[in-house]
Amino acid sequence: MKVTDILTPALLERLRSRAAGYDRDNSFFTEDLADLRSAGYLALFSPKESGGAGFTVGQVVQCQRLLATAAPATALAVNMHLVWCGVAHLLALRGDASLAFVLDDAAKGELYAFGVSEPGNAAVLFDSFTAARPQGDGSYAFTGTKIFTSLSPAWTRLGIFGRDDSDPADPRLVFGFAPRGTAGITVRDDWNTMGMRASQSCTTVLDNAVLTADQVVRTTPVGPHSDAFVFGIFSLFETLLSAVYTGVGDRAVELAVQAAQRRTTRGGGSAAHDPHTRWKVADAAIRMDGIHPQLEAIARDLEDGTDHGSLWFPRLSSLKYRATETARSVVETAVRVSGGASYSKGNELERLYRDVLAGMFHPSSEDSVHASVANAWLGPVPDEAPARSGGAAQGS
Repeated sequence: MKVTDILTPALLERLRSRAAGYDRDNSFFTEDLADLRSAGYLALFSPKESGGAGFTVGQVVQCQRLLATAAPATALAVNMHLVWCGVAHLLALRGDASLAFVLDDAAKGELYAFGVSEPGNAAVLFDSFTAARPQGDGSYAFTGTKIFTSLSPAWTRLGIFGRDDSDPADPRLVFGFAPRGTAGITVRDDWNTMGMRASQSCTTVLDNAVLTADQVVRTTPVGPHSDAFVFGIFSLFETLLSAVYTGVGDRAVELAVQAAQRRTTRGGGSAAHDPHTRWKVADAAIRMDGIHPQLEAIARDLEDGTDHGSLWFPRLSSLKYRATETARSVVETAVRVSGGASYSKGNELERLYRDVLAGMFHPSSEDSVHASVANAWLGPVPDEAPARSGGAAQGS
């Protein structure tokens, strides 16, 4: 099965035709989700024997790039589901079947979301402000606030985590999945942002929301560590997020080409023959061309289990930073090529310009990626705690 067998030209055109309306109305991509579910998109990582596509990380990266060229907000939100599926996929490749049920659920149409990001929690996956109180029977009660919970109107399984301080000498982070309808989970209708509006990444409040023992999937130490589960979350988040913004940049180059071919110069000639316009379009294409091989290489290394040791986190966060920053600059170049028409509400580039700005708010942040890479090359600053990688889990 190929990527285009799922994301057919007809499906992509339907998705593209709805994107402006979702953005204008600040509404969830309900019809897109139905189409993607019907096409088997939720089961990209699920094995063929379970009814899925059996795709590799690299193939899912291709899917997300292509989807983002048509509907960036839809792609960004679906990313959260695909990250959980990707974690299950990577663990299975390494002989750990603890999340195999996620892949089975995805093949049945279940939709997984992230309830991980918290206001002010720069450590992200390595600590939590949410309390996870053990109930004595293997279950935990979670109390806290999660932000940027993409897929808020439609998720059927919500991945959450919190901190168990019942043993002060050994605090633990507890991860699990809550089915929709779990008592104590409230989704606020508070998503009204500049861009990526269709993702409907609302705030989620946990108030003694109990996960039973069988819904808890992992506990990890507080602070930086190398647990394969957390590495899976971080690596899939950064890689698939980079794929989405790379798709946005790819589309911006296409729109710049179309604008250059459509516009005329003052002398009546085609703007596509104007040297300044040609330079801008070429420069945008060159910038995007540098992202593609890096993205493909990271995806391949994850699939193959390549061991980059302590350089994995810097490489992943660098990929995310370069992909989002490059896409943002390329969209701006496309706006310059397109001219004043792109400043009008309803123009696709106007929407992409707002959508691409969301890239700067996802982990890893600009500061954390530079700190992580500096530590990799220079070592940590004496008498200071090692800078964290910035974690991952924010959808928007």
